[in-house]
Amino acid sequence: MYDFENIMITVENQIGTLTINRPEVYGALTRDAKLEMIRAIRSLNKDKDVKCIVLTGSGKAFCSGQDLNDRTVKGEDRPVDLGVTLKEEWNPLVDAIRNSKKIVIGAINGVCAGAGVSVALACDLIVSAPGVKFVSGFSKLGLCPDAGSTHTFTKALGEKKALEFFLFNQPLKSEDMKEHGLINMVDENYTETAKNWAMEVASMAPLAVQMIKENIRNSIDLSYSDSMDREAQCQRFLGNSMDYKEGLGAFFEKRAPQFKGQ
Repeated sequence: MYDFENIMITVENQIGTLTINRPEVYGALTRDAKLEMIRAIRSLNKDKDVKCIVLTGSGKAFCSGQDLNDRTVKGEDRPVDLGVTLKEEWNPLVDAIRNSKKIVIGAINGVCAGAGVSVALACDLIVSAPGVKFVSGFSKLGLCPDAGSTHTFTKALGEKKALEFFLFNQPLKSEDMKEHGLINMVDENYTETAKNWAMEVASMAPLAVQMIKENIRNSIDLSYSDSMDREAQCQRFLGNSMDYKEGLGAFFEKRAPQFKGQ
């Protein structure tokens, strides 16, 4: 069912694991690799056997950004429009993760660089191995940060520290990222922790999980009042769901609920 060239997909215990499988180039992504990841995330969202998604990498890196050997960005024969690369590849990949109806947990195994940082931070929950480096690198290439990282880092670090990060390319380690609230946890057993989180999410009511994620994402750009209105709309919908009825029954019967996403 899941047959890809640049990534690996496994499904076990209602968890779909997507592994970037390009260790020879430190997880750098070509156009084809990015489009494969987008298709995979969308397919996992449609898979009824999958309740949560884990995103990780193989080898020493999670994702080092753009594969600069990809002929689509080298510009050997003619100028390259990197805006097209972003709008057709990187931005849709980041959006596929952020807009996934199922929670995506990042299990960060190694270095994240360039747009690879944006891919990692698009995940809903993030656990990283200790000492992992997150580095921008754009200014060294005569480019500016992209794929949403300007917004993400400025909101987390403030203008001054974000400018320092992007100009001077000094990496932030996973411990620094946790301190700034950009990732959730640093753990040597990052894979096990991510899988445990995923199993816990998989046991929850899918519609509620989806709306919690959407409400948090939207609250950033909404007023307090508009956020409360959205909560009320979602609560009205969820209160009429079979899962709420099941949750109540399980509470009073002192048993584990069996949610079906209905």
